[in-house]
Amino acid sequence: MSEQPENQLNIEISEEVAEGQYANLAIITHSHAEFVVDFVAVMPGTPKSKVKSRIILTPQHAKRLLNALADNLNKFEDAHGKIKDFEEVQIPFQFGGPAAQA
Repeated sequence: MSEQPENQLNIEISEEVAEGQYANLAIITHSHAEFVVDFVAVMPGTPKSKVKSRIILTPQHAKRLLNALADNLNKFEDAHGKIKDFEEVQIPFQFGGPAAQA
């Protein structure tokens, strides 16, 4: 029987969480003690959207997340080319088809 190294963390994920949540908007607020990141799925033609997930981080963990995202984005762009920002590419608001009708 092999033993895990003392510093190794065993992380599990449920099937439900592993499926993930789609989000195309993040709203970030903060206090002196924490950062709150709300992930929202905004759909065209729909006047109301719901927060799909809320993550609460300490300022230190928020900074670690920022650095980890920057590192991963740089690695992604090195492998796949520059990611174009929405300000660079004009996408009509009604992406994905005609507006919804009742």
